[in-house]
Amino acid sequence: MRSRSRPVRLAAALTALLLPLAACGGGDDDDGGLSGTVLDPPFEVSSTPLTDTAGQPYSLTDDTDKPLTLVFYGYTHCPDICQTVMSNLATAMTRLDEKDRDRVDVVFVTTDPARDTEDVLKRYLEHFDPAFVGLTGELDTIVAVAKPMGVGVTQGERLPSGGYDVTHGTTITGVDADDEGTIYWSEATSSADFAADIHTLLN
Repeated sequence: MRSRSRPVRLAAALTALLLPLAACGGGDDDDGGLSGTVLDPPFEVSSTPLTDTAGQPYSLTDDTDKPLTLVFYGYTHCPDICQTVMSNLATAMTRLDEKDRDRVDVVFVTTDPARDTEDVLKRYLEHFDPAFVGLTGELDTIVAVAKPMGVGVTQGERLPSGGYDVTHGTTITGVDADDEGTIYWSEATSSADFAADIHTLLN
């Protein structure tokens, strides 16, 4: 069956509201050569735990111990955007030196928990990088965790064509050591740009 993924306008709308406010506050709108967009003020990150691929509770604030965590919301049956983003993130990790690689985590949060069990997520992420963290949980909880980060998620639905549609935001958020979402990237960001930004943010 064919699945498709389409961006939710919530992330773009929320960002469009926040960034002009930051500029009015006198902040510097220069992102310092970064490919991603710096968030000022930053997005909040929920402490509500989800479930990792080992079946254990995992909070984006309490269980992330690296200076930088990249968070992406998607689903394993996604035929296009999610695979591209995850592939670019995996390649970006190979572009980093060992010091930088050890200081960054990548977290994939499913937007299709009905189909993305712990085992399904684990097998999916192993195709990209076994070190990537996969999270699932109740859909309502995932929606609540995603919302403060400007990412919209809706329940999947069957299409008349026989396909299955899961609508979700496609931005990638960088969470710092203070558990704040300080930067985001679009789904079109290349592996080289991810790697360059990660190195800059860590150093």
